[in-house]
Amino acid sequence: MKFVIIGESGTGKSCLLHHFVRNTFREQSAHTIGVEFASRIVKIGDRRIKLQLWDTAGQERFRSVTRSYYRGAAGVILVFDITRRCTFSPLQRWLDDARALASPQASIVLVGAKCDREEDREVSWDEASRWAAERQLHYLESSSLTAYQTTAPFLHLTRSILLSIESGLLDPSSPGSGVSYGDRHLRLRRARSGSTWSDGDESGRLSVLLMSEEGRGRRTLWFGRGRGGKCC
Repeated sequence: MKFVIIGESGTGKSCLLHHFVRNTFREQSAHTIGVEFASRIVKIGDRRIKLQLWDTAGQERFRSVTRSYYRGAAGVILVFDITRRCTFSPLQRWLDDARALASPQASIVLVGAKCDREEDREVSWDEASRWAAERQLHYLESSSLTAYQTTAPFLHLTRSILLSIESGLLDPSSPGSGVSYGDRHLRLRRARSGSTWSDGDESGRLSVLLMSEEGRGRRTLWFGRGRGGKCC
């Protein structure tokens, strides 16, 4: 699944991503130049899902570059700083860009960052949540410093996209959906559907190169026909 993280400069986008990927707070974080990329595999139920995460710069001078990375995004994390109203006011512009350029069925979540600084708050929870509700967005607040809800935006989007797929609202095979199946899933799906293909053997044997944390190895999977014509 392809995600993009967008919002004004200095809102804490890079710190949020860094904590999600590395589970640590980034003490010194310079402004992102253009875009930065990271990835992480999450587990939802029995599914292992790789998230491709694009952290975009918030400065206006990079906008023409960063907007090109919105295309084909299945999930969008829109971030503002609760201690700076000037990062909340332009949210509509960011949202309009995301809805115009990302996947038509993209899931979007609004995140109020730096909620550990309650004494400096300039945007109330009620105001932000009302703004999000009026635009049919989910709203939550997080703090990369205290690790409060740093994984929540990513997991919420992942579950939302899975529900869209299961309900038929999102077709991963359509161009620009922002979702793609891994090679192993496609092979197993083709085998279960009765497709005939093999690794040089008419019995339907398939030799698959497997990657794991322990190393790599070749395993032979058999997709033949048993008694009664059933797959065995």
